[in-house]
Amino acid sequence: MTDIAKAGVYKMGDRAVKRMGYGAMQLAGPHVFGPPKEHDAAIAVLRAAVEAGVDHIDTSDFYGPHITNQLIREALHPYSDKLTIVTKVGAKRGDDGSWMPAQAPDELRGAVHDNLRNLGLDVLDVVNFRVMGEVMAPSEGSIEERFTALAELREQGLIRHLGLSNATAVQVGEAQKIAPVVCVQNEYNIVNRADDPLIDLLAEQGIAYVPFFPLGGFSPIQSDALAAIAARVGATSRQIALTWLLARAPNVLLIPGTSSVKHLHENLAAAELELSADTLAALDAIA
Repeated sequence: MTDIAKAGVYKMGDRAVKRMGYGAMQLAGPHVFGPPKEHDAAIAVLRAAVEAGVDHIDTSDFYGPHITNQLIREALHPYSDKLTIVTKVGAKRGDDGSWMPAQAPDELRGAVHDNLRNLGLDVLDVVNFRVMGEVMAPSEGSIEERFTALAELREQGLIRHLGLSNATAVQVGEAQKIAPVVCVQNEYNIVNRADDPLIDLLAEQGIAYVPFFPLGGFSPIQSDALAAIAARVGATSRQIALTWLLARAPNVLLIPGTSSVKHLHENLAAAELELSADTLAALDAIA
């Protein structure tokens, strides 16, 4: 079995987690909406992840909605003290599966209670505020009122730690004036390098950076170049992309998602993969 501890450990507040985690988003139905096609398979993936040593699971009550958190509870409750579950609030789903902002303070408070109920918890380890504006990509704008609402829930003991998702560096700084930020979860990969300065800044502050879409936004030419490098190394493109992220900075934590036990183990195997300086340089050049 893969030793995912070889990728190292990093902290989120007072929680220390292995840098290779698991994202539960794909456990819901198509387009992250409705129940999974195979319920037992989803339960098996969650249990296999924990059995493989994963101690950081990323989720949200708007996955499904509610479905993913309910699956996690069914598969893993009562939870190990070593397991850190990170959830997020700030969105909701339409009846047609559409993604809509749910950013008002009352909506955020309600979402926290939904996560608590569906996960079967009295307190959430980490809650990320997913910033959503008129566009899906990060965009500037004050988050003070919304983040303050979550900080108040932290003071009440319902949340241990707070983080941000889809946020700009300015918004991270604004949030830090309200409450400690233990992680930032943004889109980032070999070809989407906009957050390079933010990653370095967070590393200096001891704050985790959690990238999503490790293969998102690649052009056909870039995908072909990645596949060629992966073939030379004897790995999959996804494994190479994940290993590159681990090599990028010590504060980078990964949450690759899948609904397949086979693919889960393939993803986790990236924790043991070592890339030469020449290979890393070739990967950097893809961008």
